[in-house]
Amino acid sequence: MSALLEVFLQFFALGCTSFGGPVAHLGYFYERFVQRERWLTADAYTDLVALCQLLPGPSSSQVGMGIGLIRAGWLGGLAAWVGFTLPSAVLMVLAAALLSSQARWFGDGWIHGLLVAAVAVVAQAVLSLQKKLAPDRERATLMALSAVLVLIVPHAWAQLLALFIGGLAGLLVLTPPEHASLQSERLAVPLRRSLALVLLGFLLVLLLALPWLSAADRPLVIQQLSGFLRTGALVFGGGHVVLPLLEQSLVPHGWIGLDQFLAGYGFAQALPGPMFSFAAFLGFDLQAGLHGIGGAMAALIALFAPAFLLIGGILPFWSDLGRLSSMRRALRGVNAAVVGILLATLYQPLWQVGIVGGEEFCLVMVAFVLLVGWQQPAWRVVIFCAAMGRVFLSH
Repeated sequence: MSALLEVFLQFFALGCTSFGGPVAHLGYFYERFVQRERWLTADAYTDLVALCQLLPGPSSSQVGMGIGLIRAGWLGGLAAWVGFTLPSAVLMVLAAALLSSQARWFGDGWIHGLLVAAVAVVAQAVLSLQKKLAPDRERATLMALSAVLVLIVPHAWAQLLALFIGGLAGLLVLTPPEHASLQSERLAVPLRRSLALVLLGFLLVLLLALPWLSAADRPLVIQQLSGFLRTGALVFGGGHVVLPLLEQSLVPHGWIGLDQFLAGYGFAQALPGPMFSFAAFLGFDLQAGLHGIGGAMAALIALFAPAFLLIGGILPFWSDLGRLSSMRRALRGVNAAVVGILLATLYQPLWQVGIVGGEEFCLVMVAFVLLVGWQQPAWRVVIFCAAMGRVFLSH
C-alpha cells in the first residue's frame, strides 16, 4: 500500500469516528499514530501539537496535516486533510439540503433546539478555554477587555483589533511558558525549506490580496470566498472560535439567515471530524453566489487553505522559531483575546437568538449540566436538545 493511500485511509477512518471536538481528536491521533502505528515519537507529537496550538486555524486538523506531511510529504498532508474532513463535510451538505427543503413534518422546534444546544456547547467551550488560555488575572483581564470591545464595537475589524491588542499586551506584559524548549531532531519533516518558503509566500500573497478580493465591486463569489479565507487565516483557537468570524463575514451581508447559520452550527456539534466542516454547510446554502456541492467544496478549501499553507510553511522551521520567547509571549496574549471574542459571541448572537423564553433557558441549563457536570459528549447533547425542541419549542 502506498504511503499516500495509507495516510488517507487512516484519517478517513478517524474522520468517521472522531467525536468530541479538537481535544478528543488529539487523543485519537496520539493513540493511533504514536502508540499503534508508531509513525512518530511521543516527543515529536508533543512538539507538533505545540506548534499547531500557537498557529491560527483548526488546531486538530493542522496536527493531522502535520502527521501526513511527516509521513508522506506535502501530498500526505493533503491526503490527511481530505480523509479526516470528507465524512463530516458530506454530512453537513446533507444537513444543509434538509434544512433548505423545509420539510413540514419537522416543524421549527428542532431547529430551535439546535440553537439552544449551540449556546450550551459554546458556554462549555468558553469555560474550558478560559481555564487553559486565560487562567491568571492578566490574561483573564485581556479576555474581559476583548469581550467588551467586540460587544461595544459590533464590526469585524473590532475582532482584529482585539487580537492585535492581545498580542501587544502579551509581548509587553506576559511571560513565555516555561516548557517551550524544543529539540530540532524530534521532528523529521520530508519537506524542503525552499518549498516551505513558497507555501508561505503564497499565503502572504493571499493575505495581501484580501482587501482587494473583499471589495464591493468584486464578483459575489469572490467576496464570499475572501470571507472564508480571512476567517481561516485569523481564527486562533480553532473549533468554536470560527463561529464569530464566519458570522461577521456572512450574516450581515444577507447571504445566509442568522437562524439558519446557528442551526447549522448546532448540527455540526453532533458530527465527528473537524468543526471547520461547517463551511460545507454554509457554502452549499448561501442565498447568492456560492451554492450547491461546488459551493460547499469551494468554501471548505478556502477556509482550510491558510491552515495548510501555514503548517506546511512553518513546520520545517519550527525547531528554530519555537525558541523565540517574544513570539510565545505575544501568542499567549492573542489566545486570551480569542477567549474574550468567543465570550462576546456567547451573548451576541447566540444567547439573544437562542434563549428567548423560560423554556429555552431551562433547556440550556440542562444541556450545560449534561456537558460539564455529566461529561456527556456534545453530539448526544445536540440530539437531546433537538428532540426536546421538537416536543416543547415548536410553534
